[in-house]
Amino acid sequence: MGGSLTRLLSGGPAADASASSSEPSSVIAFHSSDLWKRHFDASKQNSKLMVVDFSASWCGPCKFIEPAIQAMAAKFTDVEFIKIDVDELSDVAEEFGVEGMPTFVLLKQGKEVDRVVGANKEELEKKVKKHRGKPKFAA
Repeated sequence: MGGSLTRLLSGGPAADASASSSEPSSVIAFHSSDLWKRHFDASKQNSKLMVVDFSASWCGPCKFIEPAIQAMAAKFTDVEFIKIDVDELSDVAEEFGVEGMPTFVLLKQGKEVDRVVGANKEELEKKVKKHRGKPKFAA
């Protein structure tokens, strides 16, 4: 894990992924409950996996895992990554029963299919791969 940790802390691949101006932003942050609700309702119409990162600006583990989330968003372009600040949109956090941070809620067509509580990059990536819908190495 030492090498991975060093890459995360030094901003290695994640920094490169977010620096590309030709790509749309990998992680979408919502600052309005109304905009989130409209986006969430629209997402029910497709089968794309959505990973909602519930975090807070003062949360150390949230800051720690941020580069890994950016890297995953760049790697899994068929998955939508969303960031919601629990202090800013407390009603949304409450709706999803968020009690600890970070909490990652994995949704498909508006329904929760899995969740990860805590800054566990390996567990989150495993669940993203499981639920994203298309195997990496199809025969």
